[in-house]
Amino acid sequence: MAKALSGIKPTGGLTIGNYLGALRHFKNYQEDNELFIFVADMHALTLPIDPDYLKKNIYDIVALYLAAGLDPKKTVLFRQSDINEVGQLNSIIANYIYMGELSRMTQFKEKSRALNNKEIGVGLFTYPVLMSADLLLYDTEVCPVGEDQVQHVELARDIAKRINSRYKKKIFNIPHAVVSGVGKRIKNLQDPTKKMSKSDERGSKGVIYLIEDDEKSIRKKIMSAVTDLGTEVKYDEKNKPGISNLIQIYCTFTNKTIEEAEKIFADSNYGNFKKCVADAVLNELLPFKAKYEEYRSNMDYLNSVLLDGAERARKIAEVVLKRVRSTVGLI
Repeated sequence: MAKALSGIKPTGGLTIGNYLGALRHFKNYQEDNELFIFVADMHALTLPIDPDYLKKNIYDIVALYLAAGLDPKKTVLFRQSDINEVGQLNSIIANYIYMGELSRMTQFKEKSRALNNKEIGVGLFTYPVLMSADLLLYDTEVCPVGEDQVQHVELARDIAKRINSRYKKKIFNIPHAVVSGVGKRIKNLQDPTKKMSKSDERGSKGVIYLIEDDEKSIRKKIMSAVTDLGTEVKYDEKNKPGISNLIQIYCTFTNKTIEEAEKIFADSNYGNFKKCVADAVLNELLPFKAKYEEYRSNMDYLNSVLLDGAERARKIAEVVLKRVRSTVGLI
């Protein structure tokens, strides 16, 4: 079985884009892979975040993982900061990465652009190093990620190859990214030219939040989504971006093709179409949210999942770190 690993930062405000692009798919990996799914709480510190908010979000993510169908008996669910070995590996592999490589990271450029130079933390710059440590510490072979993280996985591959080559033996597996691409295709309901993002202003009418939005709010946001002056329900990203986005959402939640959706709504008006989109979203999200609430209310269980997951993850991490330390001469 291949080792697969992925994680989500507990920075709050997960959207249906995060659900469709990541959460919904994780369970598909736990049958045929040795799956490691973690809460990337150390990554959340790269930008300012309130400590109490971070603590709350950590448990939110664990409950969302469970609600999405991840089974702690089949999947190693753990909190990143519970594994001390990741910090050591991060410090070691940082010496095998070049400044130029980190400077070219797209996410660093995008996130630092909005900050004053004096406010850009070193952690934001070295974020890809820690992500590489996450990947390499568990002998990862498969990494389900969003398109915005592919560049970081490529860096981890380069690091693994570089270290393996320098010491002329296999120290690390070479991870490869698997991208669903679905999350990126879900656009903002009020501005369908841009991605629906959890970084949008809280309370945005164009974003459907997994936790914050209830049934009434979700339906209202979809019904008030921007469309166009026409009446035809047809997929045309250039001329009908709003309708195209709603078709994409409908098709993703119902597992229908765009062609099937166009036939179904050939004689529908926009109001009826939006109602059907809202129904499709809520048919899946309401049971999911109910499961989330059940798990989220059981703190003892969530803590037991994290404790067990950390113990299982650490067994792998200890072996890999010992191998690395021995290779580079630290023991």
